[in-house]
Amino acid sequence: MRAIGCVRQIDKLGRLVLPSDIRKSLNIVNGVDSVEFFVDNDSVIIKKYRPACVFCKSDENIQSFKNQTVCQSCLNELKAE
Repeated sequence: MRAIGCVRQIDKLGRLVLPSDIRKSLNIVNGVDSVEFFVDNDSVIIKKYRPACVFCKSDENIQSFKNQTVCQSCLNELKAE
């Protein structure tokens, strides 16, 4: 992890703004993309959310099936059974 020299205040509602430089570097589009949060000891990690297959965790060729994300490969295996 590297420090980028950026500090942001959290408002009274618990919100914070991701600086535009960070959003640009992660290709995060306002109103389109989502982020996910992870906690590691005393750190909070924010990553751009990328849906992944519930079975194999692949993030390629993802489709929605009954409100779950499934890759095409696993979907083909399910159809074959």
